[in-house]
Amino acid sequence: MTTSIIIGNEPGGAPVTIDVEELLATRLLVQGNSGSGKSHLLRRLLEESAPLVQQVVIDPEGDFVTLAEPFGHVVVDAGSYGSHEIGQLAARIRKHRASVVLALDGLEIDAQMKCAAIFLNALFDAPREQWYPALVVVDEAQMFAPAAAGDVSEEARRISLAAMTNLMCRGRKRGLAGVIATQRLAKLAKNVAAEASNFLMGRTFLDIDMQRAADLLGMERRQAEQIRDLARGHFLGLGPAISRRPLSVRIGTARTAPKSVVSGLIPMPDTAPAEDLFALLTADLAEEAPPPPRPAPPPAESAASLMEQIAASSTQPEPSHTAGPAPTLADHEEALADILVEMAQDPEAPFRAAAVSYQDFTVRCRMQRIPPTLLDLPAFRRRFAMALAGFGHPREEEAELLDIARAVPDDLLAPFLLIARAAMDNEPCPDDDALAHIYGTSSPGRIRRMLEHLEKSGFIVLRTDFGGRRSVGLPGLNLTTAPQEA
Repeated sequence: MTTSIIIGNEPGGAPVTIDVEELLATRLLVQGNSGSGKSHLLRRLLEESAPLVQQVVIDPEGDFVTLAEPFGHVVVDAGSYGSHEIGQLAARIRKHRASVVLALDGLEIDAQMKCAAIFLNALFDAPREQWYPALVVVDEAQMFAPAAAGDVSEEARRISLAAMTNLMCRGRKRGLAGVIATQRLAKLAKNVAAEASNFLMGRTFLDIDMQRAADLLGMERRQAEQIRDLARGHFLGLGPAISRRPLSVRIGTARTAPKSVVSGLIPMPDTAPAEDLFALLTADLAEEAPPPPRPAPPPAESAASLMEQIAASSTQPEPSHTAGPAPTLADHEEALADILVEMAQDPEAPFRAAAVSYQDFTVRCRMQRIPPTLLDLPAFRRRFAMALAGFGHPREEEAELLDIARAVPDDLLAPFLLIARAAMDNEPCPDDDALAHIYGTSSPGRIRRMLEHLEKSGFIVLRTDFGGRRSVGLPGLNLTTAPQEA
């Protein structure tokens, strides 16, 4: 069986091959500025070598998840698992020789670095009988092996750099061959880059990166200028798995593509009249003042009164100069609540931008001859979040909860109230799907971070029993949901 794959062609048309067996022993470094075709090169390499060797892709942007269907890669959404589970997954990957894409795009940079470190260390620590050959492809390697401390925590930088160093320095004996790609050689730790014996260098413009690339390719400094002139998708290759002398290669086509690609120019849409477009663009710019420290509620305060206070959290509309008293929120409270409840019944409502929903709200108000200015955009966002959670028509017994909810940030109000509704009705804790829907997301990782933020802010207390069932307590009300149904 041949162990070589065609990665592209020389300028004269001759195919350029990579010996995968040699690559496993000598590793690969890919460098190229954004737009140079670096990710396309990795995709071509992965597609062509998929039948020959197990592949593990550390994917910070979620670009390579499309390999799953045609090539059988298992996509692991890192945001859906805890640190212990990520380690267990990596151990099973080595045992069962599964090709996997670890998608990190749902995590912040700090969490990406820690998750990748745990994953790589678990691959590295597999028992000797599971040291099967595998390509470990790390895109944007400068994130995981930074040359200097940046905006990330020192702990994340340290454990991530150690894991990458292990991969490149000691991984070969354990069957792990690092293929690392970076936009900036100068930002990649030198002890990580130095372990690669094969290089594919794409277009770069900064002098420091060109000089490092030329040094790695064995070129004289005056020859480094040609690296700046490389076209998109063209690379200079060198190494025992590619060629004994530097050669130019144009990367071949790939059968898959990233999830979202913008190629070329797209015709501009038909625009609305300027005044309508201005209203749409500026509708979401109103700034809501930060909530003041929560005062103790008056004993006799009613739910209707609290609703009016929530709606009045921003500047109230100026009184009308027409004859008679100006309409107030209380005058139209029932009709406004009906409109909000009706809007909230649309399954797509949580996923729409606030400005779009507010525009729909104002149209519905005018249809019923209700002044839409009774609720400005910030007040509408909170009232609509309440309607999504089932609090469109408040009851007197909900007054204490609504008072607590005034301190909850706008974007977290709907899931908080959904949990509170379950606690008040003694129902099971809403599952992740229900919380994700009302939060307007499809990412389980965002739900976990949202719950953690609510707990750190003191609004909820999370509990998990030995059966793994979640329940949530509300300290301000001394209530707890029933355990989440299995």
